[in-house]
Amino acid sequence: MRRLIFTISVFVVCFFLCASMPPSIAQQPTPALAALSSEEVLTRVPANPSLPSIFIVGDSTADFSVDHNHEGLAAVQGWGVFFPAFFDENKVNIVNVARGGRSSRTFQTEGYWDKVLAEIKPHDIVLVQLGQNDVFPINDDSRARGTLPGVGPESQEIDNLLTHKHEVVHTYGWYIRKYVEDTRAKGATPIVMSLTPRNVWNEGHVEVGVSDYREWTRTVADEEHAPFVDVSAIIAQQFEKFGRAKVDGLFHDTETVHMTTPGSFLAAECTFAGLRALPGEWITPYVSGLGKLVPSLASLSMAESKPKK
Repeated sequence: MRRLIFTISVFVVCFFLCASMPPSIAQQPTPALAALSSEEVLTRVPANPSLPSIFIVGDSTADFSVDHNHEGLAAVQGWGVFFPAFFDENKVNIVNVARGGRSSRTFQTEGYWDKVLAEIKPHDIVLVQLGQNDVFPINDDSRARGTLPGVGPESQEIDNLLTHKHEVVHTYGWYIRKYVEDTRAKGATPIVMSLTPRNVWNEGHVEVGVSDYREWTRTVADEEHAPFVDVSAIIAQQFEKFGRAKVDGLFHDTETVHMTTPGSFLAAECTFAGLRALPGEWITPYVSGLGKLVPSLASLSMAESKPKK
């Protein structure tokens, strides 16, 4: 019954989210919609500076998306767009600072992380979920956003062909660790999260985690004694229940990373459930009426989050 109530609520929330969009977003014809960017839709700073904030540091899987071929609001979307529905806006700011196309490295080197740090206050929460773009080349003239594999201290000096700057590139784990350490230095709480899973199946089972990034995020969280939410496993278990045919409808129809609006709402729900399962009640004081309807991980038979103090 509880699950049925939540499902109905999903449709209600989606309706009101669309209905509450400014006319410039919700009612524009396709060409104008395609011209919008996430900068014209998202507020990248806390709406109410007097309230605590939860920051989403991520990539396009969390960011607002305008898919030129699929009219982003109706199809491909990031989970961070729907995440605020589970929280009371009078008690907490949900600040989606995710940036499409950024890796754990380029979110820092392009200055986005410094801007986020300037907004973080003591007792805020910072969700760190990066890695989808770390698989790309370390140095080329088109993207240059990859990181060295692993979590160790290894580094590589390059003359960046894209930025034309000299740069020291580190391991994936080094960058994730920096997010954790910088957040704590501001008196806030970092929560490390594994990536949203791709629509990749092998012998009838969905891939759990992207390459080794799931284990690398877990390792950094363990070493830094930071809270960890295994988003990869939580969502993947739901995909297993649905089966591949249904899961195909939750993803972009030409690639395996970006989810449609229903898929992203599910990802937001799963992320919320994983966070709520952490000891310490990090988010409990801020939950909305809809958030209270989300079943626990145990009742959904999901994988559990791994807490660290």
